[in-house]
Amino acid sequence: MSESATGTLRAYIGSFTSAGGRGVVAARVDPVTGALTATHATDAVPDPSYLTLSPDRATLYAVSEREPDGAAAAFTLRDPDAPEPVGTPVPVGGASPTHLCVADGHLLTANYGSGSVSVLPLPQAAPGAPRHVLRHEGAGPDPDRQEGPHAHAVLPDPGGRWVLTVDLGTDAVHVYALDPATGRLTVHRTLDLPPGTGPRHLTFHPRGHRAYLVGELASTVTALAWDADTGTLTISGAAATVPGNAGGEANYPSEAVVSPDGRFLWIANRGHDSIAVFTLDGDGDQLELTDTVSCGGRWPRDLALGPTGRHLYAANERSGDVTWFAIDAATGIPRRAGSLPAPAASCVTFA
Repeated sequence: MSESATGTLRAYIGSFTSAGGRGVVAARVDPVTGALTATHATDAVPDPSYLTLSPDRATLYAVSEREPDGAAAAFTLRDPDAPEPVGTPVPVGGASPTHLCVADGHLLTANYGSGSVSVLPLPQAAPGAPRHVLRHEGAGPDPDRQEGPHAHAVLPDPGGRWVLTVDLGTDAVHVYALDPATGRLTVHRTLDLPPGTGPRHLTFHPRGHRAYLVGELASTVTALAWDADTGTLTISGAAATVPGNAGGEANYPSEAVVSPDGRFLWIANRGHDSIAVFTLDGDGDQLELTDTVSCGGRWPRDLALGPTGRHLYAANERSGDVTWFAIDAATGIPRRAGSLPAPAASCVTFA
């Protein structure tokens, strides 16, 4: 559990200011009930759609999801109840950055619009200008969504040796080596997914030997074996994120979360507006869809596990709220426990 010096748990909510969001919203978290109480909001950075923390939890980073010139920004958490911008947003050299992470002293962004990954140095709290911008190549069978590359997520592997990028437009997951001295990414391996999968996000099993990939266009989750020594992903299974065809409605899953004990996997479904609950076998290889529950709103763009591990949070973009759920420890079923108004909410992270 991450706590500030005062022992208070906090959440930070990203949102689209261009759609009426308040920017970055800070909230206190009740460790017993999971309830959120907003303390501050800042719209100093436009469209801070995704957030991540520095390793020391002293700085909050955000993408500014703008086109054609996206940016990355930093906020100091000296007062964790009221994040304040550090410097000005730095252009990432790409369009519509949707995701970011910290790896080897650098801030990396996945730029959806330009299908690229940017590597920005972190000499201090605020990022510097990109040291490397690597553009993906290729396309997929969906003419509307896969006419070219669309990098949607970037993250380090659990051991910190590799960087993985997920590209929705090319149905691929790339494994890169990052040189901390130069900030350059080098292609190591590429996993090709079935055409039309539309991979969006990826998360690792707590043991680090498995990963779970959300297929936005195919409405699937794919289980992947991860070999950290060789930096290799291998497909081991897949499942639909909604039961049957869900009445034929369009559905676009967004995010995956694994329970700390590795027994459950949750997927947010946009369109179906639900949270899919999967039970994992002992090795984390077999996926069984056991239930779907309402997300508590509309269009859950992000799903996050709270700092105590007992509550799940859905950022419902179109209904403008963050809804939290108490998790049944025996079944993994989330039960709605409350909601905080958050217009155009896009992500939730905790410190």
